[in-house]
Amino acid sequence: MGKNQHVTPHPEGGWQVKGAGNSKATSRTDTQKEAINIAREIAKNQQSELIIHRTNGQIRDKDSYGNDQYPPRG
Repeated sequence: MGKNQHVTPHPEGGWQVKGAGNSKATSRTDTQKEAINIAREIAKNQQSELIIHRTNGQIRDKDSYGNDQYPPRG
C-alpha cells in the first residue's frame, strides 16, 4: 500500500497534491478539481487513500482505494 494522497491549498496559491509525510508537493494546480483528479489516480495506482481538505485545512472528504478496513456491505 502506498502513501495516502492529500489535496491541500498551496501556500503560494492554487492547490497541491502531497503524499503523506512528503515535504514537497507531487503536483500543483490552479483548481481543487484538477488536484483531486490527479490525487485520485495516484491513490488508485498506489491502493491508498485520497484525503481532500478545505481551504482552512479541515478534511472535507475521503476516498479509499486500498484495503478498506470497513468495506461497504453488499
